[in-house]
Amino acid sequence: QVQLVESGGGLVRAGGSLRLSCAASGRTFSSYAMGWFRQAPGKEREFAAAISRNGDNTYYEDFVKGRGTISRDNAKNTVYLQMNSLKPEDKAVYSCAADPARDSDYAAAVPWEYGYWGQGTQVTVSS
Repeated sequence: QVQLVESGGGLVRAGGSLRLSCAASGRTFSSYAMGWFRQAPGKEREFAAAISRNGDNTYYEDFVKGRGTISRDNAKNTVYLQMNSLKPEDKAVYSCAADPARDSDYAAAVPWEYGYWGQGTQVTVSS
């Protein structure tokens, strides 16, 4: 079993920044590919960013490019998503996901490749 707990969300003004954190309880965190997704009310879940198990490879959806950075600290069993220049349309529940079955040094950009999910953290951006 892998348990994931997100934190760091909240209310920010447009143009502000947040650093989201995802703490994992797994004993082999360094072997997990990790991803961030978001879901707004009435919208489908959307890929945001992913990072391979060794941290060498990262992947970003267009809305994150130039504004966000995914990183991980395997010693702390934690993955981060730094988001800058936030916009009202970024309002969503942001969830992290783990893929403990990933055997290659890459990460998936589709939700069905991830077997474990956190409860999500709410991000709200005011105009």
